[in-house]
Amino acid sequence: MARVRVRQHVNPLSNKYQQSISIPDWSQVYSNLSAPFHLDLGCARGRFLLQMAQKNPHRNYLGIEIREALVKEANQIKDEYNLTNLFYLSGNINHFFKELLASLPPNSLELVTIQFPDPWFKKKHQKRRVVQSEIVAILAQFLSKKGQIFLQSDIKEVAEEMCSRFLDNQQFKPLKSEIWLSENPLEIMTEREIATINKGEKVYRTILTLF
Repeated sequence: MARVRVRQHVNPLSNKYQQSISIPDWSQVYSNLSAPFHLDLGCARGRFLLQMAQKNPHRNYLGIEIREALVKEANQIKDEYNLTNLFYLSGNINHFFKELLASLPPNSLELVTIQFPDPWFKKKHQKRRVVQSEIVAILAQFLSKKGQIFLQSDIKEVAEEMCSRFLDNQQFKPLKSEIWLSENPLEIMTEREIATINKGEKVYRTILTLF
């Protein structure tokens, strides 16, 4: 399959992304709805989840990406692999996130990953960043009691802001006393993480849990 060319960054506040979406019937998507869910926000081309789903057939994977062309391509690839524990959804989570999580089986959301999100460096653009207090509050409501939030970025400011957004919500705490992790605890790394490490640059990672 030819690689789809799309814009690297899109403005989630533009009119194009202000509509809600149709939530699928998950019983028609996943072969085992009793399996725990791993949600990846901003999954891009979905290669990270594709590998995770193959290695862990007893866990369900759901990727959310605002760029529709990438999601269409990712779902085509997962179909080629005949994976029934993986699905990608396109849209702006600010308009359907609570509805989406409420549609999953209760207490099934065990892991949420937000990895290398768009940094939006300009001050006036930072409201476009994916981790906002409203998103954190929704995750606090639907994350299972033993669930975890995994955050990482190669930009210290972005990583610190994401972490602070969660810790500002009194329902979250760091998994360990040492907030920043020196190594990735997951078995698969994203393409961006691999490229960052190969350049000898630092990755800022943390895991948060509910109290």
